[in-house]
Amino acid sequence: MSVEIKAPQFPESIQDGTIATWHKSTGENVLRDELIVDIETDKVVLEVVAPANGILAEILKPEGETVLSGEVIAKITEGEVDHSVVQPQSSQKTTETKEVLAGPAAKKIAEENGLNLESIAGSGKDGRITKADVLSAINQPQTTKTAASSKPAAPSNSGSSSSASAAVQISVATSSERTEKRVPMTRIRKRIAERLLDVTRETAMLTTFNEVNMEPVIRLRNKYKDQFEKTHNGTRLGFMSFFVKACVEALKRSPIVNASIDGDDIVYHGYQDIGVAVSTDKGLVVPVLKDADTLGLADIENRIRDFGAKAREGKLSIDDMTGGTFTITNGGVYGSMMSTPILNPPQSAILGMHKIQERPVAVNGEIKILPMMYLALSYDHRLLDGKDAVKFLVLVKDMIEDPARILLEI
Repeated sequence: MSVEIKAPQFPESIQDGTIATWHKSTGENVLRDELIVDIETDKVVLEVVAPANGILAEILKPEGETVLSGEVIAKITEGEVDHSVVQPQSSQKTTETKEVLAGPAAKKIAEENGLNLESIAGSGKDGRITKADVLSAINQPQTTKTAASSKPAAPSNSGSSSSASAAVQISVATSSERTEKRVPMTRIRKRIAERLLDVTRETAMLTTFNEVNMEPVIRLRNKYKDQFEKTHNGTRLGFMSFFVKACVEALKRSPIVNASIDGDDIVYHGYQDIGVAVSTDKGLVVPVLKDADTLGLADIENRIRDFGAKAREGKLSIDDMTGGTFTITNGGVYGSMMSTPILNPPQSAILGMHKIQERPVAVNGEIKILPMMYLALSYDHRLLDGKDAVKFLVLVKDMIEDPARILLEI
């Protein structure tokens, strides 16, 4: 009996997806709920599992192909999997075995370019050779081979001078080799690029700056971090949770910053869903802390930690990425001192955190060395006036410099 493998149902915001990696080849045994293929969309990578035990009979959509929501991408011949049965071509030589560990798109490109898959190291699951691996091998200069094949024969006594000269010329040519590598842009990266260009074209973005004294939060964190970790089952107290809580309280008092433009209307949101920018190998993603005003510091830290782990593993879901009324990004973890963050539409503002740096600061007529952080608020000037943006940023600054105000909501 033949069972169809279908692409998942995409949300309305996602039109289609691209087959990223097949983890099984035609003729291989598959188990129910075993990962079969990854589908990359504009926002996340979706994993598709086998609906039944059997053999992967046919792949209808190879790697790189575009698929629609619910479209049939492969077929399984259903039946009990006999692990003692040797897979097709498994008794062949090493070269053919390696072909089984390469996706259809990778095989096709290698064949067209006369490339032996045995010579390529796979970066996919279980050493599987991906299309990117083949493209990388094609673009890789054959410097070693060129030098070896150009090496002159052992010189005779009479020709030693000319042979040495030739050897020098070969060495110079090899050392001056200029390399290039062409890799297809991922679907997520392309979508990020499109959205960033849309922001610059369609919004009147402006950034205002301030600086905040981090000493009160650092002192509070150092005093209670051990007790906090014991009380909340190993959850570590970081700085991001303080900024999330400060932004939530500031958004409640400045609802225009939490609003968005929809055509000719202004939409005021009666809730605070805070997006937290997370960097991944495939680009920047923004999972959302839903109803952040109901979360405690430990809840926020746990969710941010989970988002980071899921982002690194490519397991963020569409629901994790949907929504958001305001975003926080922290370039300070990479050493950034100051930047102008770009809006995350349709949101109207984004807060940029930066590196904590000890600097001399004038306090009541005295010079003190304090741990300071620059804050940047980028906002859509079509909706927010400068007064609104500055007022909001000052509210965040005041709450971080006096964390008790967050608890007391004053």
